[in-house]
Amino acid sequence: MEDRINRIDLKRNIASHRQEYLEAFERVLDDAAFSGGAYADRFEEEFARYCGVKACSGVNNGTSALHCAMLALGIGPGDEVIVPANTYIATAWGVTYTGAAPVFVDCTADTWELDPDRLEAAVTERTKAILGVHLYGQPFEFGRVKEIADCHGLYVVEDCAQAHGALYEGKMVGSLGEMGCFSFYPGKNLYAFGEGGCVTSDNEDYIRHINRLKNQGCDVRYYHDEVGYNMRLEGVQGAVLSVSLKYLDQWTKRRQEIGSRYLAEIRNPLITMQRHPENTQSVFHLFVITTPDRNRFLAHMEEAGIFCDMHYPVPCHLQKAYAGLGYKKGDCPNAEYLSEHCNSLPMYPELTEAEIGRVIDACNSFRG
Repeated sequence: MEDRINRIDLKRNIASHRQEYLEAFERVLDDAAFSGGAYADRFEEEFARYCGVKACSGVNNGTSALHCAMLALGIGPGDEVIVPANTYIATAWGVTYTGAAPVFVDCTADTWELDPDRLEAAVTERTKAILGVHLYGQPFEFGRVKEIADCHGLYVVEDCAQAHGALYEGKMVGSLGEMGCFSFYPGKNLYAFGEGGCVTSDNEDYIRHINRLKNQGCDVRYYHDEVGYNMRLEGVQGAVLSVSLKYLDQWTKRRQEIGSRYLAEIRNPLITMQRHPENTQSVFHLFVITTPDRNRFLAHMEEAGIFCDMHYPVPCHLQKAYAGLGYKKGDCPNAEYLSEHCNSLPMYPELTEAEIGRVIDACNSFRG
């Protein structure tokens, strides 16, 4: 029996850089810089340069990044923010935590990203922002979304949790909208050894505000200017991320090579793959496909020793947590179809050519 191929395998990645990570741990220990501090600050500067923005604020996770971004825009009770129905639920949490209401909009049938054609109908006098998601590592159609936002005087915020290093018309995601919100959860293209996140922006006022919010509402210790939170990025995570950031472009290139092979060599008519517009460069955080029968496909792949996953089996608008908003099945048909038919293939930089070939062969041999 051939070795099992998992959808993701962090142990391979960590093993390649184990000594560097251990040395980073030791530096943090030697300096006792655990909560915020020099190593978190250094990573913020490095990641701002990487994204091509003026400033970055590291926080404790990607959900907090979204929450803080909404607060920095002054969004709160009575406001609405447009959110894709096809995304991880944390995108919507960032809106809900402020007291505002998410308004869910369907994705396109081919890119599976927020559908600009459905935005106008979702805008009301209460709408304050559009929260677009670069889902699976594929940038959403920012240009058209921004045009619509500008017509209505709305902010555009990017959820970049799955898209570190992705490009839209040659510009890095996280530098396009008012702010970019990143997660460094283990398994992301750039990941911490625990939880972590950040907000990027060219507007330094936003970042200063987030720095206050995440630090108990303080600019000066013990003087609390507003209700704040305990959301600082840990020093050890900043040190780990600084090590990993050196390799992100290398890892991204490998993901793109794997994604290109899948796109070119999976030829099964029962399998539909995400469309990647020419003005974008995906970083293939996930390689999501659809099949007519998800369970049969997953069983077929498991029989071949390949373990896949699904992202995501319930769209946001149909989650029980948001039942009070009154959405029903049929409101976002493309997102609903994806939720019922999606499968995620193995995707991580350490996949060997032989393993990639096995995944492709197994996909092509699926008969439904």
